[in-house]
Amino acid sequence: MVASVHSFADHEEPARRLATALDSPWRPISVRRFPDDESLVRVVPQKGMAVVYCPLDHPNGRLVDLLLAASALHDAGALPVVLVAPYLCYMRQDVAFYPGEAVSQRVTARLLSDAFDRIVTVDPHLHRTHDLTTVFSIPVTQLSAATLLGAAIASDNPEGEVVLVGPDEESRPWVEAAARTVACSCLVGRKVRSSDRDVQIEIERADAVKGKIAVLVDDVVSTGSTVRKATRLLLDAGAVRADLYVTHMLSSDEDTAALRASGIVRIVSTDSVPHPTNVVRLASLLAGALVTE
Repeated sequence: MVASVHSFADHEEPARRLATALDSPWRPISVRRFPDDESLVRVVPQKGMAVVYCPLDHPNGRLVDLLLAASALHDAGALPVVLVAPYLCYMRQDVAFYPGEAVSQRVTARLLSDAFDRIVTVDPHLHRTHDLTTVFSIPVTQLSAATLLGAAIASDNPEGEVVLVGPDEESRPWVEAAARTVACSCLVGRKVRSSDRDVQIEIERADAVKGKIAVLVDDVVSTGSTVRKATRLLLDAGAVRADLYVTHMLSSDEDTAALRASGIVRIVSTDSVPHPTNVVRLASLLAGALVTE
């Protein structure tokens, strides 16, 4: 049984939704900043299983406070202390591409494994690593929002006539799982990236979207450059409209506006990271994992 759900003030709303789904109380984590920007972190003492809800977008300003909160909960007698991080940071870099680079996935895994007893996350953005239990020394539960996104797509398009599209090969698991929920066909593109914002996209059988709604599905959107290229290709192929459904929406206001300017009509994201496009809530998915394992 989850004894309590704790969060910092900026994530109170989704943390309260998780607490309600678990029928557990929500407790605040307070942070005081000293003049040199060191933190004084206080938790509400709690015994039993304590869940710390903390999405780890923009992680450099969060990690120290998070580690201090986990330590305070352990010191107060909480056990286990579980991190629910719907978005888990630093999972992209799992190797050193050039001499002297830090393998940030491995470093982050050590930090969080030392601080927590278990982690629950959603659609971690992985490349060569597929099972995070090979990187972390604590249990990690990897959930997927693909079926929730699929259900949202089906609800928003009751007449059907949609084709789901993954902008690149990395998106294949999400788009295929969502397509099974919607009971429609899907396409997956191929990406050639020159830099963070310079990519080329190819989509075989793109003409399958002619006269239909093309729905792009992905795990994470940051700058949106890949999605914008895919959108133009799909509209040029005859799609009547392009929409975007994504688990983690990390894009800035400027990049989100550029996505809409490229021709995307509807943008729907989960509440894994606070964003104006949040529609799909993850509380039930997260709660299910916490009470069944």
